Amino acid sequence: MKGLRGVIGRVRGWRRGWHERSKLQRIDLYTRVTLCSITWFFGVSWGLLPLGDALDGGPVAVSLAGAFLAANIAQSVLSNRNLAPAFDDYRGTEPFPSGRLRLPAALQVVMTGLLVALAAVGGVREEGLVLLVLDLPVAFGIPYVLLVPVRRFLLRSAAYSAAVVALLAAVGVPGRLLFGAVVALVVVVLLVLVSARPSVWSLSVMWQAEEARDMQARLAVAEERLRFGRDMHDVLGRNLSVIALKSELAVELAQRKNPSAVDQMVEVQRIARASQQEVRDVVRGYREADLPTELMGARGVLQAAGISVTVEGADGPAGIGAPAAVQAALGWVVRETATNVLRHGDPRHCSIRLARTRDAVVLEVENDGAGSTDPLGGGGDGGGSGLAGLRERLGALGGAVTAGPVGDDLFRVTATVPLTAARPDPGGRPVPAPAPDEPPASGGPTASGSGGQPVPGSGGRPAASPPSLDPSALPEER
Repeated sequence: MKGLRGVIGRVRGWRRGWHERSKLQRIDLYTRVTLCSITWFFGVSWGLLPLGDALDGGPVAVSLAGAFLAANIAQSVLSNRNLAPAFDDYRGTEPFPSGRLRLPAALQVVMTGLLVALAAVGGVREEGLVLLVLDLPVAFGIPYVLLVPVRRFLLRSAAYSAAVVALLAAVGVPGRLLFGAVVALVVVVLLVLVSARPSVWSLSVMWQAEEARDMQARLAVAEERLRFGRDMHDVLGRNLSVIALKSELAVELAQRKNPSAVDQMVEVQRIARASQQEVRDVVRGYREADLPTELMGARGVLQAAGISVTVEGADGPAGIGAPAAVQAALGWVVRETATNVLRHGDPRHCSIRLARTRDAVVLEVENDGAGSTDPLGGGGDGGGSGLAGLRERLGALGGAVTAGPVGDDLFRVTATVPLTAARPDPGGRPVPAPAPDEPPASGGPTASGSGGQPVPGSGGRPAASPPSLDPSALPEER
């Protein structure tokens, strides 16, 4: 009973490990396993079955057949072990150690000699000889074809084939079998070439594309950091210079007991408030998500991964007609769910639906191929905000998000954001977002100075109206 449980546990572990791999990692593993299996398939079928004829050929034939089988098994084991470093050498990540080919080359010579000896003592029948010739170069050729150029592989294969045919002719193999051996060698050399090299080439191209996407993502992050730093410099650079100059002027005027020093400090206050507003605008624009942009990006990313995507309601009142704060909140949900649909499960289709009720906007993201896996990851892996992060973000706006399996193979994420979702104003206080058919609220602090003139150094925009100098009237810092 314990043995059965152990087997079941290992199978579940293999299945879990398979599902945890990315699609490219699965293709990589599948290619490697396939090439390793080809060696054993040839060895068990074409390399083993003809050796049964040696049982009727006497002890010498049986000994030669046993030695050939042992050498074939050893060559297959070495071929599987050399396949991974041959992959790395082909991709250019790590050179193949030249010493690892010495033993396989020696075994290849031994197998060739044993095959010729079997043909000489009559230990293999006519059809069996052709099958053994087909199996002869497979195990050595699969890793070797990845280590040398195609031209060199074909030339050396031709020289080896000529040597095998000459040896068989020297021990008296008839001409029609020699012709069959030539055809068999040509077929198996081309089979090794077209099965191993194109597969590894395709895999190498996919890995290079994956590395290029990672590099592009890192460059995009670096570019965004530069943009953010550039915006902050543009916002603060000139304003801080003006503040410094006016502060020095105010000090000079105060030392001379000139009442204009108060006017200069009021001007410094106006510029500081304008700078604070501009910094908040930069940070808010840097962190908010735009719903139409996120929907377009999610569609493109999922379709590029081979997942069909349908989007409903994006052009209606639930999409472009929703308030800006609602769109920003739902944009974060689309971004997080699309990212994690790719990370978890093996989906084939993903549907995104937007609907507007009387007082809220509802977003549903549903995908198949998830099983019991939470595609939001719960935020525990550090790769994104996850379900907890989305609940916190939407909870601050009075919304909610739920996620769970629907049936056996579907997973659905539902986010609800009220149309009156609160958004912070420049002073950090929550302000209800206006409905689409209502004009924005007015009457708040304006950005005009005395006389509505723009303050120098504020980027051409008017500064906030001068409030009282009472410290309690200053806006709260976040």
